[in-house]
Amino acid sequence: MKHWLSPAKLNLFLYITGRRPDNYHNLQTLFQFIDVCDKLTFNVRNDGKIRLLTQFEQVPEDKNLITIAAQRLKSYANNSELGVDIAIEKMIPMGGGLGGASSNAATVLVALNQLWNLNIEQQTLITIGRSIGADVPIFIYGHSAFAEGIGDQFQQVDIPQYWYLVSCPNIEISTVKVFNDPKLQRDTPKRTIEQLMSIPFDKFTNDCEPIVRERYPQVDQLISYLSQFAPTRLTGTGACVFTRCDSKEQAFSIQNELKSLSVKNFITKSLNLSPLYAD
Repeated sequence: MKHWLSPAKLNLFLYITGRRPDNYHNLQTLFQFIDVCDKLTFNVRNDGKIRLLTQFEQVPEDKNLITIAAQRLKSYANNSELGVDIAIEKMIPMGGGLGGASSNAATVLVALNQLWNLNIEQQTLITIGRSIGADVPIFIYGHSAFAEGIGDQFQQVDIPQYWYLVSCPNIEISTVKVFNDPKLQRDTPKRTIEQLMSIPFDKFTNDCEPIVRERYPQVDQLISYLSQFAPTRLTGTGACVFTRCDSKEQAFSIQNELKSLSVKNFITKSLNLSPLYAD
């Protein structure tokens, strides 16, 4: 049975340029995928049942974006007989700002569009994905991109591919609380893609990072420690942080320095084309 890959992402920078009437925020961000992926498998049914075979204690099935995505696509297709069993092998840390749940939802939409023979255009899938979560569209889009709006308006870019050490403190961060924090900077000047892409990598920033570092000392300490070796930042609202390395050897060297902190981590390579579309 074929596996469908569901990759993680990094926000190489994240700037908040304003708050919208719907309480979302306008962003400018740079998305790139990494080669750490969940694996989903699908068994199509014709009895209308949608079942998630892999259970998660942290997330009830009716709240899981995998199930929600399948139900949304079925509703759009307006065919009560469409059904599927879905299993997942999780590799992406949950709740770390790496987009795992959003990526899973995107993979469900792309895979079932094919397996159910729906032939829905990608832009329509992106619209369905947007109704599920703000990060779902980039995974359907499938290429590294400069993004605006709520992070769902894309300009395709090719970004140098580096090795990264991704470190994951054992804490959960509420995205809602970060974006509702009164101290969050919401007025970063809007810039063109040319202006932003001309900034050196080590000068990129994340407007959410100061809030997260103030609220969560573990993240602050981790970024401070890793920054002495190579440029290190928060991805999304965290809790994972990423350290850009010039080689795989450097990544292993810095990883070795982390042993004293007992922090979960992994080494990964960035990708411009999503593994979902690589085959």
